Amino acid sequence: MPACPVTVVLPCLNEAESLPGVLAAVPAGYRALVVDNNSTDGTAEVARRHGADVVAERTPGYGAAVHAGVVAASTPIVAVLDGDGSLDPAQLPALVADVEGGAADMAIGRRRPTPGLKWPWHARLGTAAVCWRLRRRHGLPVHDIAPMRVARREALLALGVTDRRSGYPLELLVRAARAGWTVTERDVDYGPRTGGTSKVSGSVRGSAIAALDFWKAIS
Repeated sequence: MPACPVTVVLPCLNEAESLPGVLAAVPAGYRALVVDNNSTDGTAEVARRHGADVVAERTPGYGAAVHAGVVAASTPIVAVLDGDGSLDPAQLPALVADVEGGAADMAIGRRRPTPGLKWPWHARLGTAAVCWRLRRRHGLPVHDIAPMRVARREALLALGVTDRRSGYPLELLVRAARAGWTVTERDVDYGPRTGGTSKVSGSVRGSAIAALDFWKAIS
């Protein structure tokens, strides 16, 4: 087994402002891997200056960036979370422990808002509706769409997730349910992004694409 058992994959599009804080919070001994998805703000350079490895993924889309990071990882376990500062990498070890200890095939975070967060009601309602369908149709006991998640790399790749846009997390959960995976869910802090603009809620186009991708993944 490699000395470092965990790679933290950070899919990024123009996250230069938030990355220093995110990378500083990555647990000691974990490998930080930033996937630069066509950034124009120097994200890759900032990541390297703060000790992260960097790979470039030219195909646009969240799923494309995540998949590239998982493929590029060289550790038995991979963790994935956004590089916008809204989630705390310091909370990863609890999820990693579930996977390492055999309690879960995949451990995911359930976002709990921190003081000062403006979490749009329509985003919360949409997440609740999607997760209700995951529980009802697929028997997966989750209440969030896996914004932070940990799994074994080889098993994750073997699921064969094909979505390369916003629907990746939902297709992942659906495939995990069909494969009979045990999925645990732990509360994680969810705060305001520390820089940049949301690629989903930050634009009408982003929200429309996400809604379409979610529907295709969950149908």
